[in-house]
Formats: sequence, structure tokens, C-alpha cells
Amino acid sequence: MSHATLIDNTLRMCPVIPILTVEDPAQAVPLAQALVRGGLRVLEVTLRTSRALEVIEAIAKGVPEAVVAAGTVVRPAQMRSARDAGARLAVSPGITQAMLQASHQPGALALLPGIATASELMLGQDAGIVHFKLFPAQAIGGTALLKSLYAPFPRAVFCPTGGIDLATAPTYLALPNVACVGGSWMVPADAIQQGQWDKIEALAQAASVLPRPDRPVITGP
Repeated sequence: MSHATLIDNTLRMCPVIPILTVEDPAQAVPLAQALVRGGLRVLEVTLRTSRALEVIEAIAKGVPEAVVAAGTVVRPAQMRSARDAGARLAVSPGITQAMLQASHQPGALALLPGIATASELMLGQDAGIVHFKLFPAQAIGGTALLKSLYAPFPRAVFCPTGGIDLATAPTYLALPNVACVGGSWMVPADAIQQGQWDKIEALAQAASVLPRPDRPVITGP
């Protein structure tokens, strides 16, 4: 399966990808189980903590029905470490030549790079990338920017992330170039710390039923 097909299939699984920043690997499995029970199977674990790779490994082994993405990947070495821990794809806040080249190496993780400008989008498309993370979405123009990008780049598919919540997510999901959104509103830090898995499951369930229009499969630029 090509990287583009893998990412397209992954982004189609759920309207929202929870973005997880987990300090304690012991919380990883019950957190992931709550999210999956709520209908969110694709989980992005950010590499923002010292034990993030342990969290990825715990979820990959303990919750096999989840698709684990490594987030905040900014260096090729992190892609390799995340792959070895069990991640299925890498999500980056930006786009660099080094990351693009690393994603084309044999056995490399599929890459969902972040972009904020038309020039960055063109850089990714020149490298054969179809799917992008728009980041930080709300801060750089949100739905207005996505609407503006659609005319010159109709084949680009986005997962906007950054400042999106339950109230604003539907406005993004209604756009023809948005496959899903990323957010953390369904995983509040206090609920994780207190082990309120039922609360997280309920928040995930509400996110999992957000409507989005049918979109044709796009696997090439």
C-alpha cells in the first residue's frame, strides 16, 4: 500500500483525531481504550514528553484496534524511533526537505507534514505528498485559508489542527478539502490525571459522530 493510500484510509476512519500529550505510560492503554470505545480509532501521540515513545509502544501493543500516529515529529531520527515503537504514521508541525527525503526511504513511516502557506504546500506536492496537516489552523486563517487554497490546489487534502474545538470542528469538516480535524478537547488533562475514562469516552463519542461530506479518494498529486 502506498503512503498516500495509507494516509487517505487513515484520515477517513474518523472525523476527529485526538491529539494526546501523555506523561505517564501507565495511562496510555486505558486512555486509548476509552477513545476507541467512543469511536475514535486514530490516535496521535505527540513526542512532547520524555516517555512518549513508551506511550506509543503501550498503545500499539495493548490496543491493537487503534491506529497510532506519532505527532510533533520534527527530525528524521524521530520517525525511525516512532516506527520502532509501533507508530503507523508520522505527523509533523512543518515540512522540510530532510523530512520529505526520510519519508521516501525504504520502510519509512508515512508522513503527514504540516503546512501554513501555499509555498509549503507546493513543496510537498512536488515531493508527491497529497495529504497535509494545516497548522496552526485557527491562528493562520482557519476555514478562510482552506477555502482560498482549494481553488489553486483542489487535490490537496487537509487535517487542520490547532485551536479547533467541538464548536468549530463542523465548519472545517464541511469543507471539500478537509478529511478530518485534529484536536484535544476530548482528552482534558484533568480527566486523564484523574482516570475519568467514562468522561473521555463520552467526549470521544460526541466527536465521532460529527458529520462530514463524502469526498473522493485522492492518492496522487
